[in-house]
Amino acid sequence: MRRFFIWSALAAVIGLILAGVAYWAYWNYYARFQPVTVQRNQASIQRLLDESSWVSAGGGGEPLYIIGYRDSAAMQRYEREEAPKLRAAGVEVRFILFARPDREGLAQSTAAERATIAELWLTRDWTLYQRWTATPVRNWTAAGIPAADGNLARGAVVEAGRTFVASLSADLREAGLQARYPLIIWRDREGFMKACACSDSRSWVFIRDDLDAPDRIDPPAVAPGDPQPLTYPGDGSPESLPYPTLPAIPPADGAAPAPAPAAPATPPVPRKAPEAKKSDETTFF
Repeated sequence: MRRFFIWSALAAVIGLILAGVAYWAYWNYYARFQPVTVQRNQASIQRLLDESSWVSAGGGGEPLYIIGYRDSAAMQRYEREEAPKLRAAGVEVRFILFARPDREGLAQSTAAERATIAELWLTRDWTLYQRWTATPVRNWTAAGIPAADGNLARGAVVEAGRTFVASLSADLREAGLQARYPLIIWRDREGFMKACACSDSRSWVFIRDDLDAPDRIDPPAVAPGDPQPLTYPGDGSPESLPYPTLPAIPPADGAAPAPAPAAPATPPVPRKAPEAKKSDETTFF
């Protein structure tokens, strides 16, 4: 009987350990990447989104909002890899960018970034957004865009973007979501508002499932009658176009033509020395 109780206690301990490990694995590899269904402050969040200055390529479908800042590598990757899939499902992808405030006396945004943010919030120019995001950060100078620093109106627009993000983060925090970027907000097929702090790519599949977006987009097929794409030397294809033979460039007016390079002289072939002739007659002394 004593042995039975010992084995029963041991089995219970092992069962508890296995249950704890299973719950940890479920939370660590699945549950923590799921989006949050917003059940509080929905009206406040929707009002903030409606009053913000988002930019979009259009489409007219159900909106999905992507909130972030220019230097966010996760946001750039999400836009590059997931936005085309969402558009293929008829979703209108809307971007809201903000300039991060200073932190502990250190600036987290540049003057060019703040000027561009103010211009985007004022004009909602999609072409400007495309040019900005296609240019490396260190090369973007915001040429032709009025500066936000030292401009009371444009500086207030930059601060309005920061206030928007702070208010949105506070509302989502009450819904159980800690804001990380890109912050993505949408409504599912039943109309429930959902939000995702999608800095980890393992969260992205839940958004695609909610919106019936494809997991991948195949390149367009080429019809038999359409011209085939060209291949170029060095692209790894078995059949490449030969490198063209370029014509000689004529000399500039008044310039003497360059002398043709002299052909290298052929060294003379050494001849074999003549052999001494043997006399047929023997000389006697």
